[in-house]
Order: sequence, then structure tokens, then C-alpha cells
Amino acid sequence: MKRNMQELISQMTLEEKASLCSGLDFWHTKGIERLGIPSIMMTDGPHGLRKQRASADNLGLFDSVPATCFPSAAGLASSWDRELIGKVGIALGEECQAEDVAILLGPGANIKRSPLCGRNFEYFSEDPYLSSEMAAAHIQGVQSQGVGTSLKHFAVNNQEHRRMTTNAVVDERTLREIYLASFEGAVKKGQPWTVMCAYNQLNGEYCGENERLLTDILKDEWGHEGFVVSDWGAVNERTDGLAAGLELEMPSSGGAGDRKIVEAVKSGKLSENKLDAAVERILSIVFKAVDSKKADASYDPEAHHQLAREVARESMVLLKNEDGILPLPKSGKIAVIGQLAKQPRYQGGGSSHIKPTKLEDISEELAKSAGSGSEILFAPGYDLGSDNTDPQLLKEALQLAEDASVVILFVGLPDRYESEGFDREHLNLPLNQSELIEAVTAVQTQTVIVLSNGAPVEMPWIGSVKAVLEAYLGGQALGGAIADILFGDANPCGKLAETFPVQLSDNPSYLNFPGDGDLVEYKEGIYVGYRYYDKKKLRPLFPFGHGLSYTTFEYGGLAVDKDSMNDSDSMHVSVNIKNTGSKVGKEIVQLYVRDVRSSVSRPEKELKGFAKVALEPGEARTVTFTLDKRSFAYFDVEVNDWHVETGEFEILVGKSSAEIVLKRNIRLNSTVSKAKTYTRNSTVGDLMENQRAATIVTDLLKHSPFGSSNGEGEGEGEGMSELMAAFLKYLPLRGLVAFSGGGLTVESLDSLLERLNQGDKE
Repeated sequence: MKRNMQELISQMTLEEKASLCSGLDFWHTKGIERLGIPSIMMTDGPHGLRKQRASADNLGLFDSVPATCFPSAAGLASSWDRELIGKVGIALGEECQAEDVAILLGPGANIKRSPLCGRNFEYFSEDPYLSSEMAAAHIQGVQSQGVGTSLKHFAVNNQEHRRMTTNAVVDERTLREIYLASFEGAVKKGQPWTVMCAYNQLNGEYCGENERLLTDILKDEWGHEGFVVSDWGAVNERTDGLAAGLELEMPSSGGAGDRKIVEAVKSGKLSENKLDAAVERILSIVFKAVDSKKADASYDPEAHHQLAREVARESMVLLKNEDGILPLPKSGKIAVIGQLAKQPRYQGGGSSHIKPTKLEDISEELAKSAGSGSEILFAPGYDLGSDNTDPQLLKEALQLAEDASVVILFVGLPDRYESEGFDREHLNLPLNQSELIEAVTAVQTQTVIVLSNGAPVEMPWIGSVKAVLEAYLGGQALGGAIADILFGDANPCGKLAETFPVQLSDNPSYLNFPGDGDLVEYKEGIYVGYRYYDKKKLRPLFPFGHGLSYTTFEYGGLAVDKDSMNDSDSMHVSVNIKNTGSKVGKEIVQLYVRDVRSSVSRPEKELKGFAKVALEPGEARTVTFTLDKRSFAYFDVEVNDWHVETGEFEILVGKSSAEIVLKRNIRLNSTVSKAKTYTRNSTVGDLMENQRAATIVTDLLKHSPFGSSNGEGEGEGEGMSELMAAFLKYLPLRGLVAFSGGGLTVESLDSLLERLNQGDKE
């Protein structure tokens, strides 16, 4: 339905306009009955609908309506499957329609800077490209059902420790290439109805009051059309926030925020036009929700449960499979050990906690899959509520393990180890679980580990187990999904969306996480995740992009449609992939780009494309990627834009960030001429990088003492020449005057600089 928003706004009093900029209560926007403006509901996500029965709870303290609990984002991202995540989004949208929810709060696109972040289970990846692609697919799926999303938490919200007051200090290039890039693609491709601003400060200014972040970048540069909503309780100064581009304050401020807005407009501190623009953005989404409401909406809980099972299967990652122990035969005596097999950890804690429509029992699902040919025996092994080993539980587990043909050992992180609200202090499993693994593997070599966790754990026991399945937080259907994979009814096809370090101290943020007081300095810069491990040449426990299959794949035929291109063009890259094994399987083909020689520090490689391909045994397929300027660019802080340097680049295609199997070199030509200003403190080396300047300087040096070697003995000339070249490279031009013996005067240097700078601008 078409509405004249300006006309509607013109009928409002100042107080009514201000009232629309804050919540009615905890979950609803305000309406204006006399003007036909309704109130709409938003509620927590992102991996399921958490519609609270109580009116004032966002920490999961009260009951919520039953909804499908899908795997959390840590798992979803490990599927690397845009289409599948889109299906999850569609299902979430259907459930929102059935519950009269207009906006689902999610997805979360914050970067996994440290594996200690308590909320990492709710975020996609350490890589901004993968994160933005996953978020965009999620947004598109939900919004295809006429339900809005709220992309969060914008921006640089990568820890729970003091999250409401911390000041994240990030240099501009790192901000753009890593932390904002994770949101940028999601905004441009998905156009979320709302974006949720973060609690924290960014470079000394609260995100909710950061005009450059909320208006200059989000609205003007990226073209976001919806409104910005505060994280619940994130508002610092309401009028400063509104002026910066924070349209809606949630939850209700009890009228305090409204009064501040009214006073600011009356005093002239805040433009009424600014308030009108905010109201228009809010109304456009409110009416979009109203117009998209589906009458008598419902959904099929069982169909959604089966989708959750499929998604869980696709998201789990087979980290190790020594001697092909998996898939397990459906025969023999199988010992299932671990309380997590009976009390599964299937989702994270905090505001995203879902009440599932049903919850599968892992041990029961294993028995179903194993069939009558197997004997499934269970022992808890440990107490989930404690870190201390229970001798009796351990004894029972060992007796079971000794007598079994294989042990499936369920371990992971209990709720008290990771949740919204606090960060982890280490990457260890609870002590009683670690001691259980050590004891079981001492009596049973055929041991398979199944992990339930939202983020990486250290694995000092990795050498003593045959297989490790990373199940993450697999949602309500995790039991069947785990059984499907362990017994070969499904082929594992997930790959890690984050690096697993050998030990916590290997992580690039280790020395600067969680910061000192409120100050958090991102000193590792752009070297986050695999970018750091590659550059450092530090071998992780499991690399980004790693994941095993029950079949094998062969790569070949890497081709490009052009060997050279301008940065204003695009390029198509194709690669052939073949299933050379005996089982149906899916492979995630990963494309990385490397700048062979750059004037600035750049990662060894960066993910710029991926595709998940399903193949029958013997089947081959060609996968095609499209690369453009952004695929090769870095953010140039001098020009405040993305820039590609002319030169050679490598196209790298592999099975993970550490297993590159195909390479191809191409040439990029920059169409942007960067005018450089030379000064008396520019070095000779600086000038030699410019072809025109190099010609002038070379000619000048020929007629100076630097133009010939001062070597006196035989054989010294070459060595002295190299020494002189090294000396000159970092010599400022003013020093050239001092050392030229009169060959270059101050006046002639000024004349030279004038010629160089004038010529560079032409």
C-alpha cells in the first residue's frame, strides 16, 4: 500500500514524532492510533525465534514460545552453503509470521577476533568475506517471507568483557578490511530492514553516537535504506545518538528519551528535519511489516525439524579420521560415553536461547542408526555441573570402554563455560572431561571424539584418538545428524569457518584481549585468523577451511577468461572438481587471492570466493567464480578508498587455507593514478618507485659522487656499489644535498621537487 510519509509526518506533533523513536515496552515499537500507525513486535534470534511470554526479559530468564532451534552461526558458517542458510532464513521467517513477529534480531556478523569471546557461537567467522556472504543469505531468506532482520552488532563488538563500555581502538585500514567488511557485503546484498548498533565505543565514540559509522558509512556510502536500532540498553546520550543516525531506542526509556528529543528540538540543538528523517525511516519499516503480514500464517514444525537435521549434518566438521575409522560399522559393541550424549549442549546461552519444538536424544538416535546389529551401551563418564572427576563415573566408563569394539566419547563446553555476558578464560575442556579422554584412550585405541562447543578448544589429546567430529552447537536435531555422520548415512561436508590454534597464546589477539579496563587496542591489525597464521608461518591445530570427507576429490583445469585486466573490470575463474571416491559427497572449493608484490603489508592470501559442490562418485563439474576490483584491493587510508596496485596477483584454489592445490598468475592494472607529493624528506628509494622520477634521479646521480664506486681495491667495486645503493635507498633528498659534494644545491633540489610534483599531477 502506497503512503505519503511526509504528509503523515506533517500531521504529527513534535511529541508524537519523538515518541516513535523509542520502544513501547521491551519488544514493541510505539504506535499512534489517531494516525493509523501500528505497533510492531521484534524479538531475539538469530538461529531461532525467541518470543518471550514475559514482557521484560532479554537474557532467557523467562519462558518463550516453542520454535525450531537451528544450529548456531558457528555451525551454520561451517556449511559454507548460501542456499541452505537461505532455507533456514525462510523457515525462520515463516515462524515469525506465525507468531506475529515483524523483525527478527539477527544475524550477528561480528568477526571472531579471539576464540575467547563468549558469544562466538553466535557469529559466523574470522573472515569478513565468508561472514558477509553467510549473513546476506540469512537476511535474504528471512526477508523473503515479509519479516525484517536486524544485522548486529554494528560494529567492532568482539568481546563480552565490559562490552557496554569498552573502547575498541582500531586503525582505519583494519576497520575497513576486517571489521566493517563483515557487515558491508551483508548490507549491500541483503538490505536488512534494520541494523543494530553495538554497545561499545569505537575509537573513543559510542557506536550509537558515531555519525561517521551510522550515517556516512552505513547510510550514505553503503546505501542502507532501513533504520538503526540500539542494542537493548546501548543508548548513552539519546539526542547525540539521533543526530548521528540512531533512529530507534530499545527498550522503552519510560519517556526519558522522548523528552530529551523534544527539548533538543525546541532549543535548536537538534534539527526537526533530522527528527523527521528518522521518523520516516522508522515508518517505512513499520508499514512494510504491516503490508507483509500474512493472515492465518502457520508452519509445519516437523518439516522444520527435518530441515534443522539437514542443516546440522551440513554444518558439522570431520576434523580427523585416522585409519578411516569412520564411518562406523553397524555391528559390534559400541560404548557411548559422556553426559553430553544425554544432556546435549545444542545451543548457546543468553538472548539467543530457544525453547525447541522437540529435542532429539543423541544416544537414542545412535541406537536407531546402528540398528539391531549393534549393541549400544552408555556411561555418563563425568558430571556436567562440575570440573572435578567423579571416581565412580570414571570407573564405570572405563569398564564399558575396555569391553567395547569402539568408543564414541561426547565432550564439550557446558553452558557455564561460554555464553553471552562473559568471555572464556582459556580454551580447555573441563578437567574431568580431559581426564576421561586420557583414561579411556589408555584402555581403548578405537576412540572417536564428538565435540559440542561454540568455539575452538585446545586438544592435547589429539594424538591418542582416532577421529574427531566437531558438532558445534547443532540445534534441536543434532542427535540424528551426529548419528547420520558417524554411521555413514550422510557424508560429512562442513569445513571450519575459523582457525583452531594449538594453544591460546598462538592467537594473534592474545596480548591485547580483553584489554586494560575499557581500552581494547586491536594491535594485530589486519592479521586476524588465518591471515596471521599464514604470515607468521605458524601451524595451527586445524586451519581455516579444513574439513574431511568419506570420499576424495580431485582438482584441475584452473582457468581464467583473461590473463590481465583493469581494476574497473571483472574476471571469471573456473576450476574442475571431480569426486574420485566411492561415496556421494560435497566439496567446498575455496578461492584465495595473493598480491605478489605490494607497497603495503598484505596477507599471504585472502578468501575471495567459495562454492559447495555435490558430486556422485566419478562425477565432475566445473565451478566458476567472478572476481572484481574488491577481490584484489586493499583499503588505502590516504585516499580513503579501496585501491588496487598495478602488478602481479596469484589466484589460489584449495581445499583449505593450508591446502592450496592450484595456482594461476594474472596481472592487474590500476586505472587510478595516485598523485604523490614529494618533499625534502622523501627518500631516493621513494622516487625510484616512480618511473618518471626515477629517470630524473638516475640522471642526477650520474653527475654526482654517487654515480661511481669509491672502491679502491680489486673486487671491491661491486660490493661498494651494493652498499651505496642500500645507503641511497633510505637517504632523504635533503641528505643528498649534504653528501653530493656540491653536485646538488638546495636551490636545485627545490627546482627538482617542483618539477616532480607538477609532473605527477599532470
